[in-house]
Formats: sequence, structure tokens, C-alpha cells
Amino acid sequence: MNIFASKRTHTAFPLNPVAAGCALLIAAAAIPAHAQSADAAPAEEAKVMSVTVSGIRRGIEDAISVKKDSSSIVEAISAEDIGKLPDVSIAESISRLPGVAAQRVAGRAQVISIRGLSPDFSTTLLNGREQVSTGDNRSVEFDQYPSELIGGVTIYKTPDAGLIGQGLSGTIDMQSVRPLNFSSRTVALNLRGEKNSLGKIANAKDTGNRFSASYIDQFANRTIGIALGWAHLETPILDNETGLYEPWKRDARAGLPAGTFGSDGIKAVARSGKNQRDGVMGVLQYRPNKQWTSMVDVYASRFKAEETANQIEINLGGWNGGFDPAPVYTGVTTTNGTIAGATANNIYPLVRGMYNKRKDDIRAAGWSNEVRLDGWSLFADLNYSKAKRDELSLENNLQISNAAGDPFLDSVKLGIGNGGFSQITTGRDYNAPGSLYVRNTIYGSGYGKTPSVEDELKGFKLTANIQSSGALEKAFSSFDIGANYSDRTKNKHQPEGNINLKGAPTLISSDLFYQSADLGFAGAGSIPTWNVPAVVDKYMVFAPTDTAGYLIAKTWEVSEKITTAFAKANIEAELGADISLRGNIGVQVQRTDQSSASRWYDNTTGAIKPVNDGKKYTDVLPSMNLAFGLDNQQTVRVALAKQLARPRVDQLRSALDFGIDTTKREPGGSGGNARLDPWRAKAFDISYEKYFDKKAYFAIAGFYKKLDTYIFTQTQSYDFSAYVPPGSVGSGASFPLHTTIGNYTAPYNGNGGNLKGAELSASLPLSMVSKSLDGFGVVASTTYTDSKITIEDPSGSIGQHIPLPGLSKRVTNLTAYYEKDGFETRISQRKRSDFVGEIGNFANDRALRYVVGENVIDFQIGYTFNTGAMKGLGLLLQVNNLRNAAYETYNGDRNQQLEYQKYGRTVLAGVNYKF
Repeated sequence: MNIFASKRTHTAFPLNPVAAGCALLIAAAAIPAHAQSADAAPAEEAKVMSVTVSGIRRGIEDAISVKKDSSSIVEAISAEDIGKLPDVSIAESISRLPGVAAQRVAGRAQVISIRGLSPDFSTTLLNGREQVSTGDNRSVEFDQYPSELIGGVTIYKTPDAGLIGQGLSGTIDMQSVRPLNFSSRTVALNLRGEKNSLGKIANAKDTGNRFSASYIDQFANRTIGIALGWAHLETPILDNETGLYEPWKRDARAGLPAGTFGSDGIKAVARSGKNQRDGVMGVLQYRPNKQWTSMVDVYASRFKAEETANQIEINLGGWNGGFDPAPVYTGVTTTNGTIAGATANNIYPLVRGMYNKRKDDIRAAGWSNEVRLDGWSLFADLNYSKAKRDELSLENNLQISNAAGDPFLDSVKLGIGNGGFSQITTGRDYNAPGSLYVRNTIYGSGYGKTPSVEDELKGFKLTANIQSSGALEKAFSSFDIGANYSDRTKNKHQPEGNINLKGAPTLISSDLFYQSADLGFAGAGSIPTWNVPAVVDKYMVFAPTDTAGYLIAKTWEVSEKITTAFAKANIEAELGADISLRGNIGVQVQRTDQSSASRWYDNTTGAIKPVNDGKKYTDVLPSMNLAFGLDNQQTVRVALAKQLARPRVDQLRSALDFGIDTTKREPGGSGGNARLDPWRAKAFDISYEKYFDKKAYFAIAGFYKKLDTYIFTQTQSYDFSAYVPPGSVGSGASFPLHTTIGNYTAPYNGNGGNLKGAELSASLPLSMVSKSLDGFGVVASTTYTDSKITIEDPSGSIGQHIPLPGLSKRVTNLTAYYEKDGFETRISQRKRSDFVGEIGNFANDRALRYVVGENVIDFQIGYTFNTGAMKGLGLLLQVNNLRNAAYETYNGDRNQQLEYQKYGRTVLAGVNYKF
């Protein structure tokens, strides 16, 4: 067992998990009930874990225990459970839980949605502390966290007053191990090699490796415990993709039927590169006696990615760089009024190299102390975390031409994909380095960006627990009172600019070319690939800036200071001979001071001026969690809460683009809004759970949320008198204004709506049904979520009114496993229906896309030697994304495809060894 986490594979046959879950529920209900187990002791007094007990069922049973003993409605993964997943990061592990779904980015599960709400609505903690992120927002990018270094995960679907940093949809708390909870020294080593089914692309390998090592020990008569872990990952980036420009729109180009929907461009891409990640976790625990426990834990990771998108790209929008004639269509076919195929004539295809290099660093540290005395205890926690992202994006454009640099026209046969790759058949051979010139194409000679993000958070928490006495003892077992203070600052800079030729159009020297990339999946043949940074350095000039007028608003800083006070009464009572009650009722009061320091560009004077704005507000958040214990280990849970989620960090920027319309003679602008209120909601949850000790359970739950407000981009009238330059109003000004009132496009608080849903989940070792099935087991869940809330798409590219981002109506998970006598195998499926996803576009801005629902299957088989000279050695074979499931986005109509990507099937083989 890798205590921090080795890897596990799930995979499910393509069954309907809804039917499987219902079958489990019926089967489990028929099993004779056992007496209800006693409530678990507090975490620090739990039984010492024995690392000699391991396996799939151990992890499942530990997770069931967490769910059963919690006062809130939660889902959990144990260390052993994560340790058997084949996951690159903790995101895949989390996405197998009921009501949870992951969105893939570059083939990796990166962001998490809970109960149909986007990642903006959840909060991620590490050991109970809110975490910074390397993205533009506050939502954590989970591929930064190796599964090998996490001891457990708990998702709180209902909050309590003492949960700091709680989210509106849920709170994800990742935990490191507690070394004094283990009975002896443990060392675990894991080694994996991997191979991707797409094969080599350009200069990128199709192989990778993973290695992890963990060490746990106890000293000084078990008063000192230490846990250390390191995880290394090197994995290829491989991607075959076709894409179309957005938005799709009704087109009137030559040769198209009137009213036909079309796109302004199409491309075929072979993306290649590699990811590297190194993560380190350390825990030092000191417990000299039962009264005092002190613990220091640290986490650090460095994630590096380098990739090149090798592509052929064709502008279909009527723009041909100023050369006549304009594009003309022939042989047009349509599907439901949308172009499905045609030949585009008189166009200028480009061969492009889009290079991106990114480095992310995360550092987190915390020091906690707990003192327990008669009748009361005190807990204090000091924490700090910082994240930093540095990125370089470069673009090279090559165009086939003669020595004089005159571009050649071409005709391209198109087949617009619907559930598959689009087809692009060119009339010329573009795998011809001797004819491809670096030159000023219809997109210029190139463009680049160097964005950077820094996020820093400092916090302190103090909590007292007071045991109840006297008359109150009958109603409440204890009381928690406490306070938390957090200070978070996030800033972003994004210098960018043109990449210009140093001289005349030129051919690239042969030593800068890589192996050609095969675009045969799109019918486009092969294209040359090259070292983009070296070409920029040798032939071009790149001088990024953040002081140009159109870039000023891309630099911003947002600060949040949040003071939280809370009080909670804990309930533990007997309501009768057969009914017990436990839970809590409390209130949390948050005082938020948010501010932003940014800049704006006065385009009439050329001056760069500061703009500072912000707001203070207070929220009172009552909550209640009640768990009624019934006969035969049945539990009914009821929860009520008032919840909030703070606005996206990038929405809180005070930066704005300001300008004056010289025709209308009125001001206008767009940007952020530092005076945003948070998302606020009222929530009701109810759950029925049936347990069979900690071996099996089934549960059915319902939830309802009333979102009082929602934040979306709107255009409203705004008084720009603070930004109108002196003298610009009235006679004598260059552009005398008729008014200082104009349109401002920015995030605003708007009306919310209702969201509701139901969850069904079950876990069952099949030996409880028949002894002949000993070793077999099934875990299944399905969630249905419905909401009538629609928001305005800020870009208008995929529709004026769209569903809530992140909302899949149906999310299902199914795992079948077998484990006995050292042999174990499992097959697992995670599936979600279509949803609106949020991705980063080329401008490094957030863009919305309709994403086709995914069905990802993983598989694992392995054997562990439990006796003899090889005791502790495990052999493992894993296959991730068994079906090579595609990632597909569209414009709102499945016929209007935007992207179709395949990342390949990954096969991993390796060994584990623990002693």
C-alpha cells in the first residue's frame, strides 16, 4: 500500500449505471441487517491504522466509515482507495464520487463540478485550509496535485458553521496522512512506464514514466511521527484535433445557399509535447501526551508543460490578405441548414506552429496545535500558500509562395465533422519546407504572449470546543466557537505583442525542422514542423509589452480580506429506544473587504491612469445538519443552510477598457467589477442511507438550491464622468461629447433561480449476496440535476441564453472489481451528459463551449505477493481511456462542431514495493 497513494484503475463495462445502482439497492435491501455500529471516536483517538491490511475493499470500507460517521452529507475516498487508481492527478479520483464530474483539459481531468454547478461554486481545501490556484480564478486546477501524495479526500455537500472556506455547491478537502495513526515504519515505492496509442508526433515521445516514494515512521516512544513523499511524473502531450472558428453564423458567401450556417475558418492540428510534475509532501507530528498534539505539514509542486500545435489552417471568412479574388464555394452540401461539405476556392492555407510553455509552482504550509483539557479543547492553525504561473505563447505562420513571397491560391475540399474529425483535403502539397516562407501572412508574421499569475494567501484560525453541562447537556453535547482570518492577493500580468520579421520573407534553415506531422486523421496529409522558439529568435523580433492601450486592462490585482466568526452547537441525543440524533446547528458570520488595483488607458491623452475600487459587506450564514439514527443501521439526514460563493477573481478586477465613440460622441467601455456581491443561495438536502457495518451501503438523496443571485456579463448604462478627459465635454474639445453616460459591459449581479436534483449510490461486495461471489464487488452512483436558470453568454458566440456552465443533467459512475489472494482487477466507467464548459481560448480569456458528454473507461489488473521472498512486491497493468474517448465541443447545435480531439489510449505497466 502506498500510504500517500499509488494508483487504482476502475473501469466499467458500458452498462447503464442507473440500472446497476437500482439493482444494487434492491440486492442490498434483501441482505439481513446487522446491529448498528457505535459512533467513531474523534480522528486523533482513532485506532492506529495497520498498513498490513490493504486492498480495494479496505479503501472502500474506510470511505464508507467516513460517510457513515459524518454529521454532514459527504462523499469520501480513503488513502488505499486513491492508492489503487490509475490517475495522473487527484481529479480523476474525485470525479468517481456520486454527484461529481470532471472536465478534461488537454486530456487530463482538471476542474471539478459538484451537483451540476461549475467549479466557480466549489472551494478546495488542503488539510482544512483554502488553497491558492495557478489559474486566473480561485478554482483549483487539480492536475497540480499528484494522487500519490494525498491521504484522503472528503467532499462536503452540506456545510456546517465551523467549515471555513465552504463552497456553495460543495467543499473539497484533501488531506495528508497522520504518521502517528500508523502502527510502524512504512516505505512504499512505485514505478510506472507508459505508452500512448497515438504514437510519436513531430519531436515528441509517445512514452512517459511515473515514480513515487513515501516514508512513514515514528520515534521517541511514538511521540513523534514523520511522513515524507515524493511523486514524479513525465507524460507525453499528444492530441489529434480538428476545429472550426467561432461563432457559427448565417453566411452569404459566394456559392452558399441563402441563410446557411457556416464558420469563418477551419484547422487540423497535431499537438505534441510533454508534461513534467514533481510534488513533495511532508508531515511532522508531535504528540507528547493525550492533551497536546502539534503538527506541521508542507506541500510543494512544480508543473511544467511544453507543447507545439502543428497545424494547417484555412480562413473561410472572405479575408484573403488583400488578394483577389475572394473565396468561392462549390459542391455545397448542408445538414439542417448548416454547411456539411464543400470545396472552397481561391483561399490561402497557412502552416502554423503555436508554441506554449508553462511553469506552475505551488507552495503550501501549515502549523496546527490542539490542546485538550477537562471539559474543553483549543485548536489553533496558522497557514500560508502561494501559487505562481509563468507562461510563454508564440505563433509562427508559414505560407507557400515563390521566392518573391507572393502567396499561391489553393482549393480545399471540406467535410465538416459531426461526431468525428472534420476533413480537409488541400490541392497542394504543404509538406514542402523549401516552399514555405516565414512572411507576413493574412494573420501577420506571428504573435506572442507572456502571461504570469501570482496568488498568495495567509490565514489564521482559532477554535474552542466546550463540553456541555447542566441543563444544556440533554440537548447539546458540546459547543464550538471560533474565528478565522484570511488575507488573499492575486495579480495577473499579460505582456504581449506582434512577432515581426527582421527582414524580407525567408525560408527556415533545415536544422530547425523536426519530423513531419501526419494530419491523415483529417485527410490533410503531412505538414512540416519546426522549432518555433528558435525560429522566432533567429528570424524575428518579439518585444512584448503591457503598456499598449489595448493591453492595459489585462494587468490587475485583486485583494480579499475575510474575517469569519462562527458558533456551533453539537447535538448528540437519544430520542427514544430506537432513534438517535446527532448533528449540529450554528451560524457563520463573514465580513469581506474586497478591493482591486488596476489601470485604464485614456485614449484621448495617451496617459495610463490608476483605477482602484472595492466593497465591504457582511453575510450571516446559518446552517443545520441533523442525522437521525434508526434501527438496522439506517440514517436519515436533513440539512438546511444559507450558502455563498465569492465572485471569480478575474471578475473582481477594476481594470477597464475605456474609449470614446467619435461618431456617436459618447463614452463606452468594458472590464471588471470590484463591487460585485457573491453568489448567494439557500439550500435544502435530505438523504436516506442504509449501512451494513462498513462493508456496504446504499443511499438516496435529494437536494434543492435557490440561487438568489447569479453573476454574468451584462451591458448597462454607466456614468463615465470620472474617466472623461478634461475639456472633452463642450466646445473646443477634439471630440466634444454629447453625454458622459455610455454603455459599460462587465460582470453584474443578476437574478438567480432554482436548481434541484437527486442522487442514488451504492457499494456492495457480492459475497453478501452469495458466498460463491467472494472477492467480487460493485460500486455505482447516478445523479440527476435540473435547473431552469439560464445566463447570457458574454461573447454571444454559442447563444444568447445558455444553461448554467458545468451543469450535466446526468452523471453516472460504475465500478466492478475482483480482489482475492493478492490478485485484483477492476474496470470503471465515469459518464456525464452534455454541458457548457469553460476553457481558455487563444487570447487567454475564458470562453464558453457546449461540450459533448463523455464516457471514459479505465482498467487495471495486478497481483501482489503476500508471502515468501517477494512479499510486498506488486505487479500492475493499467489502461486509461480504454475506448480513446473523444473530447468534442459545438456551437449549440451538434451539427455546428467547434473542436474534436482525441488524446489516445494510455497503457501503463509497473511495480509497487512496500516494506
